[in-house]
Amino acid sequence: MGQGVIDFWAMGGYGAFVWSAYAVSFGALILLFGLSWLGSRRREAELERWRKRVEALDEG
Repeated sequence: MGQGVIDFWAMGGYGAFVWSAYAVSFGALILLFGLSWLGSRRREAELERWRKRVEALDEG
């Protein structure tokens, strides 16, 4: 059982390349998610500022 797990992680000698590719891909996904989330928050704040400006113009 133990040797099978070691062989799985080694991936026939290509384990370092395979697992580093997975790590880079996962990191890119996390980065893109974070940037999208921050951009969304900024846009929501900007939209709220515009809504307040429009409401102020409608009232005045």
